[in-house]
Amino acid sequence: MTDRNDKSRDRAVPRGRLSRFGQFGRLASGVAGGMIAEGARRLADGERPAMREMMLTPANVTRVAERLSHLRGAAMKLGQMISMDAGDMLPPELSEIMGRLRENAHRMPPQQLQKLLAAEWGKDWRKRFVRFGATPIAAASIGQVHRATTHDGRDLAIKVQYPGVRESIDSDVDNVATLLRISNLLPSELDIGPLLIEAKTQLHQEADYQREGKYLSRFGELLSNDPDYVIPVLDDEFTTPRVLAMSFVEGKAIETLADAPQDIRDSAMTQLFSLVLREIFEFGMIQSDPNFANYRYQPETGRLVLLDFGATRHVAADISAGYRHLIGAALGGDRDLVRTQALKTGFVSEVAVARHRDRIDNMIDIIIGELSRPGRFDFGDRSFVAGLTQQGMDVAADKAAWHIPPTDLLFVQRKISGTALLAARLKVRIDVRAMVEEFLHIA
Repeated sequence: MTDRNDKSRDRAVPRGRLSRFGQFGRLASGVAGGMIAEGARRLADGERPAMREMMLTPANVTRVAERLSHLRGAAMKLGQMISMDAGDMLPPELSEIMGRLRENAHRMPPQQLQKLLAAEWGKDWRKRFVRFGATPIAAASIGQVHRATTHDGRDLAIKVQYPGVRESIDSDVDNVATLLRISNLLPSELDIGPLLIEAKTQLHQEADYQREGKYLSRFGELLSNDPDYVIPVLDDEFTTPRVLAMSFVEGKAIETLADAPQDIRDSAMTQLFSLVLREIFEFGMIQSDPNFANYRYQPETGRLVLLDFGATRHVAADISAGYRHLIGAALGGDRDLVRTQALKTGFVSEVAVARHRDRIDNMIDIIIGELSRPGRFDFGDRSFVAGLTQQGMDVAADKAAWHIPPTDLLFVQRKISGTALLAARLKVRIDVRAMVEEFLHIA
């Protein structure tokens, strides 16, 4: 999300593949130059710097974050996905780079916006509105949002896709993956090919605004009788594959709840966790992007505003059943059954269990212990995370145990982990056990 009055954030989006490739080339050159300078400085001080230390200087961190923000599109989106998914497991330097991408996004200058909307709506498109806000009210990785009013009084939020985003998805993903490889932040032995293929598919789907419009309407139908949620209404007249129009809904950024009383924070996150459980076990369909910007809060009504359905995915019956069995085993305190179900669903590999059973069992015991606590779970208490992280890093140190779960499972887990991350940010206290038990019996 950007400051709507900061004109310094106006920056044209590189469109063609060659133009975007050139941006990656300049990034690599800048990083290399920074490495040489840092290496020379350390050698002059009598040190023998490691490659990682020379690459991950504050200046290079800034270069990477700024360049990816300029590119927007898949380059920026993939960085955001990594930062949301990895949580405490990211190296701190990479976490800083990707964390900045959740906050910073350049926006299109007016002339580029004019050209794009003329192509989508015709050259006289402004005549169709009483007012069209030239300055975006939000700007993110794939598009920016403007507020507009039609002649018949419709108050709209209009998401406009950055030019060239859809065409550059595949090359952007490959370039980001290469950047992470050469930085030694991803182990070369880890096969991320299937994950990259899935990331490209997901991003192509998110770039199809008509597809997103259908899921926006579908979720509106599913939650139409639930007073806890507000979903914008699709506006078909102005929606195209690259422009998504919907009713404008007032709401505050959900992070602002950090200063709200405990009961309000707890209530809002209970609503959000309940929605996640319904998506997995009832709807068979999940909005898999847990970015905090996708949720807003209405203080007057206590309702959650749900935005951005581009990352919606269907949840296969076997994934839903796998979670049901895994959670049931954990709630029952059965360590052996949890391990068996984790293997069956693909959370861990047979090699990892065979070589590191004690560590994996320790992790399971930590999780069972947390779920067994009576009453509300305190998400603000992160003391147990250190133990999980240490055990996980010990397993990850064994290259033979490296394992990427099935992609369908990863995207569902991404939503769960991201929701838990928000709960930790807001320091909420929720009776998770009671909520989960309610859904375990849904066939």
